[in-house]
Order: sequence, then structure tokens, then C-alpha cells
Amino acid sequence: MRLILNIDVEDQARAEAFYTAALGLHVGRRWDGMTELLGAEALIYLLQKDGGTPIGPDGGDTRRYDRHWTPVHIDLAVDDLDAAVTRALAAGAVQEGELREANWGRIAMFADPFGHGFCLLQFKGRGYDEIPHA
Repeated sequence: MRLILNIDVEDQARAEAFYTAALGLHVGRRWDGMTELLGAEALIYLLQKDGGTPIGPDGGDTRRYDRHWTPVHIDLAVDDLDAAVTRALAAGAVQEGELREANWGRIAMFADPFGHGFCLLQFKGRGYDEIPHA
């Protein structure tokens, strides 16, 4: 099984500029309102979708690009968190809260220009295996 991540965006060019600058990804292919981003372990596609358009098969909700919460978000593990934070902020990400440290590593939380939350993580030691298991 291979993970594919689709990110709805309202402005394709702005999204490409943000994700390439903020996360160091690069554009693969472009077609019919989609951009393929390469450079992560999963395939990432930016999908051009206008705000206010229906979401899901029943159309019970609509897309919005102000800051919103979703139970699914992107966590990106990086080797140098300080450099990644600087790059994300310079590209237009909004940092949400202070950088936090734990026994497994460090984390910084952000929102992209389209309201999607994402976290940058830098693991130390054995990463999440440093967390005591019950």
C-alpha cells in the first residue's frame, strides 16, 4: 500500500509556491487542476477546488479556506527543525503556539495559507519509541 495525500487549495499557483518554498518539495507533473509535489515519502497532490464548492458525495458541507480544524492533518519529520520553521514562516505559514519539546523530540505547529494545519517534527533518540508504553 502506498500513501497519497491530496490537499484542496483555492489558488494553484500560490499553493505551489508555498509548498515548494515552505517544505522544500518540488513540482512533478501538472494536469487538469492538479499539481504533483515530489520530495516526500508519500505522493502529494494539490487539487484546485474553489471555496464554497460541495465536499463529499452528499454535498452536506462546503470547502472553506480560512483556518479550520480537521482531525486529519500532515506531520512532516525533518532533520533540522529550526531551519524548517524558518523556511515555513518565510513562505507564509502561520505558527500556532510555541515550539514544544518532549522526550521523543520537538514539534512546531502551523497553518498553511489555505487554512490547513500541519506540524513539523524533529525526532531525537528513538523518536516515538521514547514514549513509555502502558
